[in-house]
Amino acid sequence: MYDLVVHIGLGFSTAVSPTNLALCFVGTLLGTLIGVLPGIGPITTIAMLLPITFGLSPSGGLIMLAGIYYGAQYGGSTTSILVNIPGEASSVVTTLDGFQMAQQGRAGPALAIAAIGSFFAGCVSTVFVALLGEPLVAVALKFGPAEYFSLTVLGLIFASVLAKGSIPKAVAMVLVGLLLSTIGSDLETGAERMTFSKTELYDGIGFISVAMGVFGFAEILRSLEHPESRDVVQRKVTGLMPTMADLRDSFGAILRGTGLGSLLGVLPGGGAVIASFAAYALEKKISSTPERFGHGAIEGVAAPESANNAAAQTSLIPLLALGIPSNAVMALMIGAMLIHGVVPGPQMMTNQPELFWGLIASMWIGNLMLLVINLPLVGLWVRLLRVPYRLLFPAIVALCCVGVYSINNSPFDVIVTGVFAVFGYWLVKHEFEPAPMLLGLILGPLMEENLRRAMLIARGDATTFLTRPLSASLLLTSAILLAAALSPVIRQWRRQVFVTKKG
Repeated sequence: MYDLVVHIGLGFSTAVSPTNLALCFVGTLLGTLIGVLPGIGPITTIAMLLPITFGLSPSGGLIMLAGIYYGAQYGGSTTSILVNIPGEASSVVTTLDGFQMAQQGRAGPALAIAAIGSFFAGCVSTVFVALLGEPLVAVALKFGPAEYFSLTVLGLIFASVLAKGSIPKAVAMVLVGLLLSTIGSDLETGAERMTFSKTELYDGIGFISVAMGVFGFAEILRSLEHPESRDVVQRKVTGLMPTMADLRDSFGAILRGTGLGSLLGVLPGGGAVIASFAAYALEKKISSTPERFGHGAIEGVAAPESANNAAAQTSLIPLLALGIPSNAVMALMIGAMLIHGVVPGPQMMTNQPELFWGLIASMWIGNLMLLVINLPLVGLWVRLLRVPYRLLFPAIVALCCVGVYSINNSPFDVIVTGVFAVFGYWLVKHEFEPAPMLLGLILGPLMEENLRRAMLIARGDATTFLTRPLSASLLLTSAILLAAALSPVIRQWRRQVFVTKKG
């Protein structure tokens, strides 16, 4: 316990430097902004702003990018409640009851409960990150190449099982991602693989181009399909203070959402989206009056908003402790770390403790900033929502193109982004989840490298993955998980969790 206090003290000494405080504020403010504005999410924004962090210190850059991620969870609730448009994917379920409350003239309490629940969940989940980080690092130090290979397999299986929609489609997306990761030069021999003699492909396909295309541009194309309806934002939002009855009704939902979100955020392939859906499904199931859900139940706002913010922060645990991204945003964070020469994983805590604990401490500060940013500035966010999306999207597209181009100063990267934009739009139209593909692309090289190292150490004996107890247990867990996910009972549970209709 004494060591933990010392480490947290080191983290705060890093996080409270004037530069890092300013970057934390910029990150949380930007996160709220992009959460409020439909059509641009944290994946697109982090990919777009990654080149800006080149000139920052590693701790400053990561603090800002993390602030964008968990700040977007806050901001996404504003549009969900006021205009029935989720600004962030994890806020989809908030529209079910939040928008109904707004139509009943109770937008103020809905926004306040969303902010209070998010703040509480953020603070609790940050403690969870601090407590669980060190024990996980101690376990991870015992990992060899075989164990890391098996861990990446488990992560990709989790990504498939916890993805929204069909499991076979999610597995197919993982395989597409792994296939894309093999493009470029061979890790050992340097031989070209699927480059088609294009020198621009010798280093592989940039994950930022893929992320920007399938998440950013594809989402813009999808948003332009639907006519805008923004009636509620014309009304004045008043009465931000929730009543005692509101607080009493939402108290248990906030606690349960925080706990569920903290656990699901840690799972590879989990994250804020599934946490918000699962929290809503849980509240509806245990409620004595489930018929209220979808018609303005405040628990339907408190639970998912607490869960998505908790999951957003605990998703940093597998990234920092194991070097395994738990979702698409964390995959981009790995890219940001590698750009700064930081290798995420168990060595990070021992080699760069100020970075590890500084990031954790900044999350406490960031959550306090978000509470201050969100409630007093509701009027500003409402005015921003009045800007027609047809005026916003050209600026978003231009900034995305500049961001992609500036990474390597390559027009080819912009073309690749355009190709994946069309591909991403096709995926959305055919109900394929693109996040497992991005995880496959990021984890592919790590999986291949550890597979080869393990086989080299074992002199070509593939049974090494089964004779090493930790590796075998991870592979066994993967097989059981995949088999269970295909069973009718689990498939029915997944359909219930991903609530998409009122009622």
